[in-house]
Amino acid sequence: MTTTLKCISPIDGSVYAERPVLTVAQAEAAVTRARTAQRDWAARPLADRIALVEAGVARLTEMQDEVVPELAWQMGRPVRYGGEFRGMNERASYMASIADRALAPIAIEDSPQFRRLIKREPFGVTLIIAPWNYPYMTAINGVVPSLIAGNAVLLKHATQTLLVGERMARAFAEAGVPTDLFQNVFLDHDTTAKLIAAKSFGFVNFTGSVSAGQSIERAAAGTFTSLGLELGGKDPGYVMDDADLDAAADTLIDGAMFNSGQCCCGIERIYVHDSLFDAFVEKAVSIVKGYKLGNPLDPETTLGPMAHRRFADVVREQTAAALAEGATAHIETFAEDDGGTYLTPQILTGVTHDMAVMREESFGPVVGIMPVSDDAHALQLMNDSDYGLTASLWTQDTDRAERLGAQIDTGTVFMNRADYLDPALCWTGCKSTGKGGSLSEIGFHNLTRPKSYHLKKVTK
Repeated sequence: MTTTLKCISPIDGSVYAERPVLTVAQAEAAVTRARTAQRDWAARPLADRIALVEAGVARLTEMQDEVVPELAWQMGRPVRYGGEFRGMNERASYMASIADRALAPIAIEDSPQFRRLIKREPFGVTLIIAPWNYPYMTAINGVVPSLIAGNAVLLKHATQTLLVGERMARAFAEAGVPTDLFQNVFLDHDTTAKLIAAKSFGFVNFTGSVSAGQSIERAAAGTFTSLGLELGGKDPGYVMDDADLDAAADTLIDGAMFNSGQCCCGIERIYVHDSLFDAFVEKAVSIVKGYKLGNPLDPETTLGPMAHRRFADVVREQTAAALAEGATAHIETFAEDDGGTYLTPQILTGVTHDMAVMREESFGPVVGIMPVSDDAHALQLMNDSDYGLTASLWTQDTDRAERLGAQIDTGTVFMNRADYLDPALCWTGCKSTGKGGSLSEIGFHNLTRPKSYHLKKVTK
């Protein structure tokens, strides 16, 4: 059984932080405290809850100078890109702004005879299991609407970003959110599964791997606990014959390589119309050759290390297998590539869907590019995947993009952009990418349950 969680820094392999995990008894006590605090919290006016949650986000934003280098040490993102505060604040502010509308009762009738309506009830205690790749923004997706809706939150963060949950809980507590209501917890897998199986939570939100999501579903089996699961992805980009080539290359390659390719909705495969294929590849290679791989604490670094050696090993194995099967690599090994966490970004052509690099999640700085003859060819390849999070379409024709988008098995269709989460739209996926949806009005609905009132008025 794990007794201590250790964050191994990708910068130098050192132990950057470690924390003891809670025992089952300690974890159960945390749930009990949260359940007690939630009753008072849910009774507060919605406006009060919104104000306190917004104050917590503001306090967290004030910690930016400390958080940015911490993130570099924990998961390798270069300090030149700052933290995640713009996206975090955009999501938090939007969800606060729509809370009145999203949580408002649905009035059916209010006549002399009957009052009929549907209200939204908080689940009670929610468990949010957050990933390391965008540790603040992904956690905020659940924390903010969950608290605003009247739930208590237990936040279990990834070991690779061990300090993030502490930062968030501290910021919210300093802003006045009750400490028992929003708790950061250090849990091992066994204890987490036991809590879920014991019906400790009304809702569990998880972002991570497919295998881990399956483990959560198994733990919740028979409990009827509501689950939100955002799992793997293999997001495609499609450059049509009428696309703005420069914009497509800039955005899609950035979407493939930013954060060392460690993005939930990063671009992992690109399909380009025959007529633009050679020019697109030339531009893509030029962009990648301009990256500076290095220590993320150096302001000149544009590409930091991958978060852990084992993640980099997956990308190296997929790339080597593709080359052995006939693919062509266009980027020579960077001098800074140490065979460990520091990994050369790579563009591959001559790839096929028989190769793991085009079918299995890479979650690293590698992308395969294939030529296609028309929309039907591109559609067949885009749908030839176990995953469905986003798809990025590049064309001047909005109607064409919408028609094609309707046929793609995906959660979000982008046109002329990629790798962005719009808080006004539901963030969701299909197939092995998971189920449920966060943000937007639907996000509030998924963090609450409907309760119907059918009130017959006394008449003489």
